[in-house]
Amino acid sequence: MKLIIQIPCFNEAQTLTIALSALPREVPGFDVVEWLVIDDGSKDDTVRVARENGVDHIIRHTCNQGLARGFMTGLDACLRLGADVIVNTDADNQYNADDIPALTAPIVERRADIVIGARPIETIEHFSPVKKALQKLGSWVVRVASKTDIPDAPSGFRAMSRAAAQRLMVFNDYTYTLETIIQAGQKNMAITSVPIRVNEDLRPSRLVKSIPSYIKRSIVTIIRIFIIYRPFRFFGTIGAVLFSAGFLIGLWFLARYLEGEGDGHIQALILAAVLLVTGFQCFLVAFLADLLAANRKLMEDVRFRLKSMGEPDTSLDKVIEHYPHKEMK
Repeated sequence: MKLIIQIPCFNEAQTLTIALSALPREVPGFDVVEWLVIDDGSKDDTVRVARENGVDHIIRHTCNQGLARGFMTGLDACLRLGADVIVNTDADNQYNADDIPALTAPIVERRADIVIGARPIETIEHFSPVKKALQKLGSWVVRVASKTDIPDAPSGFRAMSRAAAQRLMVFNDYTYTLETIIQAGQKNMAITSVPIRVNEDLRPSRLVKSIPSYIKRSIVTIIRIFIIYRPFRFFGTIGAVLFSAGFLIGLWFLARYLEGEGDGHIQALILAAVLLVTGFQCFLVAFLADLLAANRKLMEDVRFRLKSMGEPDTSLDKVIEHYPHKEMK
């Protein structure tokens, strides 16, 4: 059994040494433990620091493509390298690496396909009240959309089996955390969470450049999640609200008309007609979006079968830098 711990990095030279020094080389249930760094177009000495600290494999983006793309590049590389289980962690040493055995245990014991590390959000001092509230909101949205019970959906500290990694596909460029859980729930993967510890904050979050920006991006991400993974519910709900409003206004106008007061309320009739037509169009969009979602699921299944049965694509291996592990002094 091979475990690969992957770390997406973007200009992480200052904190990467601390994060790597905490990673284990032996984890119960695995014969081999390797480290992989995804350099997402760093302009500093991230790659040099990774080499000097015993990283086994480095894969590089020529320019910054974002956390979600870095995560997916890492999964593809780990699969090419023969990983049976993949652990994803951060380069800022946010997560306590001593909890990796607890993270991988449910997969080794075949009780789960994906395991999410649940942070003690309420006790993390450097999380602002707004960020804590958005973390809870994001987790609630994921629970609704995925029908899972993950308390800390935005957590990037997670482990997944080889089969689970082969089936994941991220559409969002901002972050992978919420979307991958929803996919796991829709694909009936066994997903669970375990409590984990966090370390002292070493640098400000790259995803939270400012509270207004974080709120805006979070809202957009949540809306996109519902549109992509629950399109019928999303558009159907909007259609039902508009159609119901138009129907009630229409009934109100009809009552006034029967009482001989219709001439003074013609605007209500126009508004009712507009709402009814718009609501009906939303229902049509809901059905079309649902058909597109069904087609996307079929394409994802085809992709999974091709990756499982076909010959591996070795094009990625050409850009993976391999460094045989040496015991660190």
